[in-house]
Amino acid sequence: MKADQRRELFARLAELNPHPTTELEYSTPYELLVAVALSAQSTDVGVNKATRRLFAEANTPQQMLDLGEAALKRHIASLGLFNTKAANVIAAARQLVDAHGGEVPRDRDALEALPGVGRKTANVVLNTAFGEPTIAVDTHIFRVANRTGLAPGKTVRAVEDKLLKAVPAEYRRDAHHWLILHGRYVCKARRPECPKCVIRDLCRYRDKTTE
Repeated sequence: MKADQRRELFARLAELNPHPTTELEYSTPYELLVAVALSAQSTDVGVNKATRRLFAEANTPQQMLDLGEAALKRHIASLGLFNTKAANVIAAARQLVDAHGGEVPRDRDALEALPGVGRKTANVVLNTAFGEPTIAVDTHIFRVANRTGLAPGKTVRAVEDKLLKAVPAEYRRDAHHWLILHGRYVCKARRPECPKCVIRDLCRYRDKTTE
Protein backbone atom coordinates (compact mmCIF):
# COMPACT_ATOMS: atom_id res chain seq x y z
CA MET A 1 0.00 0.00 0.00
CA LYS A 2 1.38 3.39 -1.00
CA ALA A 3 1.92 6.27 1.42
CA ASP A 4 -1.03 8.30 0.13
CA GLN A 5 -3.29 5.26 0.44
CA ARG A 6 -2.15 4.65 4.03
CA ARG A 7 -2.92 8.24 4.92
CA GLU A 8 -6.34 8.00 3.28
CA LEU A 9 -7.04 4.74 5.14
CA PHE A 10 -6.47 6.35 8.52
CA ALA A 11 -8.25 9.55 7.55
CA ARG A 12 -11.39 7.51 6.87
CA LEU A 13 -11.10 5.49 10.07
CA ALA A 14 -10.58 8.73 12.01
CA GLU A 15 -13.62 10.35 10.44
CA LEU A 16 -15.71 7.33 11.38
CA ASN A 17 -14.42 7.27 14.98
CA PRO A 18 -12.58 10.48 15.94
CA HIS A 19 -11.80 9.44 19.52
CA PRO A 20 -11.22 5.67 19.64
CA THR A 21 -10.29 3.90 22.85
CA THR A 22 -10.12 0.46 24.37
CA GLU A 23 -13.31 -1.42 25.17
CA LEU A 24 -11.79 -2.59 28.44
CA GLU A 25 -13.17 -0.65 31.41
CA TYR A 26 -10.59 1.07 33.62
CA SER A 27 -10.04 4.30 35.55
CA THR A 28 -6.31 4.12 36.42
CA PRO A 29 -3.15 2.80 34.75
CA TYR A 30 -3.11 -0.08 37.23
CA GLU A 31 -6.68 -1.09 36.43
CA LEU A 32 -5.80 -1.04 32.74
CA LEU A 33 -2.68 -3.13 33.35
CA VAL A 34 -4.69 -5.77 35.20
CA ALA A 35 -7.53 -5.74 32.64
CA VAL A 36 -5.13 -6.23 29.73
CA ALA A 37 -3.32 -9.01 31.59
CA LEU A 38 -6.66 -10.74 32.15
CA SER A 39 -7.78 -10.33 28.53
CA ALA A 40 -5.62 -13.07 27.00
CA GLN A 41 -7.91 -15.73 25.50
CA SER A 42 -10.90 -13.87 26.95
CA THR A 43 -13.33 -11.32 25.55
CA ASP A 44 -13.36 -7.70 26.68
CA VAL A 45 -16.99 -8.21 27.72
CA GLY A 46 -16.01 -11.11 29.95
CA VAL A 47 -13.07 -9.22 31.44
CA ASN A 48 -15.23 -6.16 32.16
CA LYS A 49 -17.80 -8.30 33.93
CA ALA A 50 -15.10 -9.74 36.19
CA THR A 51 -13.21 -6.51 36.84
CA ARG A 52 -16.29 -4.49 37.80
CA ARG A 53 -16.56 -6.63 40.92
CA LEU A 54 -12.82 -7.02 41.38
CA PHE A 55 -11.91 -3.33 41.13
CA ALA A 56 -14.66 -2.40 43.57
CA GLU A 57 -12.75 -4.45 46.12
CA ALA A 58 -9.12 -4.07 44.98
CA ASN A 59 -7.82 -1.56 42.44
CA THR A 60 -4.29 -0.81 43.67
CA PRO A 61 -1.29 -3.13 43.89
CA GLN A 62 -1.38 -3.11 47.70
CA GLN A 63 -5.11 -3.81 47.77
CA MET A 64 -4.56 -6.67 45.33
CA LEU A 65 -1.92 -8.14 47.64
CA ASP A 66 -4.27 -7.74 50.58
CA LEU A 67 -7.03 -9.46 48.61
CA GLY A 68 -4.78 -12.45 47.99
CA GLU A 69 -4.50 -14.99 45.21
CA ALA A 70 -7.32 -17.29 46.35
CA ALA A 71 -9.88 -14.48 46.49
CA LEU A 72 -8.61 -13.07 43.19
CA LYS A 73 -9.20 -16.45 41.56
CA ARG A 74 -12.82 -16.39 42.66
CA HIS A 75 -13.27 -13.00 41.01
CA ILE A 76 -11.78 -14.11 37.67
CA ALA A 77 -12.80 -17.79 37.58
CA SER A 78 -14.99 -17.13 34.54
CA LEU A 79 -11.91 -16.20 32.45
CA GLY A 80 -9.61 -18.56 30.61
CA LEU A 81 -6.29 -19.43 32.26
CA PHE A 82 -7.49 -17.80 35.48
CA ASN A 83 -5.08 -19.72 37.72
CA THR A 84 -2.02 -18.50 35.82
CA LYS A 85 -3.45 -15.00 35.48
CA ALA A 86 -4.13 -14.77 39.22
CA ALA A 87 -0.58 -15.83 40.06
CA ASN A 88 0.84 -13.26 37.64
CA VAL A 89 -1.38 -10.41 38.86
CA ILE A 90 -0.36 -11.04 42.48
CA ALA A 91 3.33 -11.34 41.56
CA ALA A 92 3.14 -8.15 39.49
CA ALA A 93 1.41 -6.32 42.35
CA ARG A 94 4.24 -7.36 44.69
CA GLN A 95 6.84 -6.07 42.22
CA LEU A 96 4.98 -2.79 41.74
CA VAL A 97 4.84 -2.23 45.49
CA ASP A 98 8.44 -3.26 46.14
CA ALA A 99 10.14 -1.66 43.14
CA HIS A 100 7.85 1.16 41.96
CA GLY A 101 6.12 2.53 45.04
CA GLY A 102 2.82 1.00 43.97
CA GLU A 103 2.75 2.98 40.72
CA VAL A 104 2.65 1.63 37.16
CA PRO A 105 5.91 2.69 35.47
CA ARG A 106 5.84 4.66 32.23
CA ASP A 107 8.75 2.64 30.90
CA ARG A 108 8.73 -0.32 28.52
CA ASP A 109 11.54 -2.28 30.15
CA ALA A 110 10.04 -1.90 33.61
CA LEU A 111 6.61 -2.91 32.36
CA GLU A 112 7.90 -5.96 30.50
CA ALA A 113 9.80 -7.01 33.64
CA LEU A 114 6.47 -7.46 35.46
CA PRO A 115 5.19 -11.06 35.70
CA GLY A 116 2.65 -11.81 32.98
CA VAL A 117 3.37 -8.61 31.05
CA GLY A 118 4.76 -9.02 27.53
CA ARG A 119 5.40 -6.56 24.75
CA LYS A 120 1.75 -6.36 23.67
CA THR A 121 0.48 -5.57 27.16
CA ALA A 122 3.23 -3.02 27.67
CA ASN A 123 2.31 -1.36 24.38
CA VAL A 124 -1.36 -1.14 25.37
CA VAL A 125 -0.53 0.44 28.73
CA LEU A 126 1.98 2.88 27.25
CA ASN A 127 -0.48 3.89 24.54
CA THR A 128 -3.81 3.93 26.33
CA ALA A 129 -2.80 4.98 29.85
CA PHE A 130 0.11 7.27 29.01
CA GLY A 131 -0.57 8.44 25.45
CA GLU A 132 2.58 7.03 23.89
CA PRO A 133 2.41 6.39 20.10
CA THR A 134 2.91 2.64 20.45
CA ILE A 135 1.01 -0.01 18.50
CA ALA A 136 0.08 -3.26 20.21
CA VAL A 137 -0.42 -6.00 17.62
CA ASP A 138 -3.04 -8.58 18.55
CA THR A 139 -4.71 -11.14 16.30
CA HIS A 140 -7.12 -8.53 14.88
CA ILE A 141 -4.41 -6.04 13.98
CA PHE A 142 -2.16 -8.77 12.61
CA ARG A 143 -4.99 -9.89 10.33
CA VAL A 144 -5.97 -6.39 9.16
CA ALA A 145 -2.37 -5.34 8.53
CA ASN A 146 -1.73 -8.41 6.37
CA ARG A 147 -5.12 -8.61 4.65
CA THR A 148 -5.25 -4.99 3.57
CA GLY A 149 -1.59 -4.76 2.60
CA LEU A 150 -1.10 -1.95 5.12
CA ALA A 151 1.85 -3.61 6.88
CA PRO A 152 2.26 -7.25 5.89
CA GLY A 153 4.52 -9.42 8.01
CA LYS A 154 4.95 -13.02 9.08
CA THR A 155 5.34 -12.29 12.80
CA VAL A 156 3.66 -9.98 15.29
CA ARG A 157 6.87 -8.04 15.81
CA ALA A 158 7.43 -7.66 12.06
CA VAL A 159 3.92 -6.21 11.67
CA GLU A 160 4.45 -3.88 14.63
CA ASP A 161 7.72 -2.58 13.23
CA LYS A 162 6.17 -2.03 9.80
CA LEU A 163 3.14 -0.25 11.26
CA LEU A 164 5.34 2.14 13.22
CA LYS A 165 6.95 3.12 9.92
CA ALA A 166 3.79 3.00 7.78
CA VAL A 167 1.31 4.89 9.94
CA PRO A 168 1.47 8.68 9.43
CA ALA A 169 2.69 10.41 12.59
CA GLU A 170 -0.55 12.25 13.27
CA TYR A 171 -2.49 8.97 13.36
CA ARG A 172 0.03 6.84 15.28
CA ARG A 173 -1.38 7.39 18.77
CA ASP A 174 -4.86 6.11 17.82
CA ALA A 175 -3.89 3.60 15.13
CA HIS A 176 -3.93 0.67 17.54
CA HIS A 177 -7.57 1.31 18.47
CA TRP A 178 -8.79 1.98 14.93
CA LEU A 179 -7.23 -1.22 13.61
CA ILE A 180 -8.36 -3.46 16.45
CA LEU A 181 -11.94 -2.20 16.22
CA HIS A 182 -11.91 -2.57 12.45
CA GLY A 183 -10.72 -6.14 12.79
CA ARG A 184 -13.21 -6.95 15.52
CA TYR A 185 -16.33 -5.57 13.85
CA VAL A 186 -15.68 -5.35 10.09
CA CYS A 187 -12.59 -7.23 8.90
CA LYS A 188 -13.58 -10.37 10.79
CA ALA A 189 -11.52 -13.54 10.70
CA ARG A 190 -13.98 -15.98 9.15
CA ARG A 191 -15.99 -13.68 6.93
CA PRO A 192 -15.05 -10.02 6.58
CA GLU A 193 -17.93 -7.61 6.01
CA CYS A 194 -16.41 -5.99 2.95
CA PRO A 195 -19.59 -4.34 1.63
CA LYS A 196 -19.77 -2.07 4.70
CA CYS A 197 -16.01 -1.45 4.90
CA VAL A 198 -14.99 2.20 4.51
CA ILE A 199 -11.53 1.26 3.21
CA ARG A 200 -12.52 -1.55 0.83
CA ASP A 201 -11.27 0.29 -2.27
CA LEU A 202 -7.85 0.73 -0.65
CA CYS A 203 -7.64 -2.85 0.59
CA ARG A 204 -5.61 -5.42 -1.33
CA TYR A 205 -7.51 -8.45 -0.06
CA ARG A 206 -8.33 -10.61 -3.09
CA ASP A 207 -11.29 -12.54 -1.68
CA LYS A 208 -13.56 -9.66 -0.73
CA THR A 209 -17.11 -10.64 0.21
CA THR A 210 -19.99 -9.21 -1.78
CA GLU A 211 -22.83 -9.57 0.68
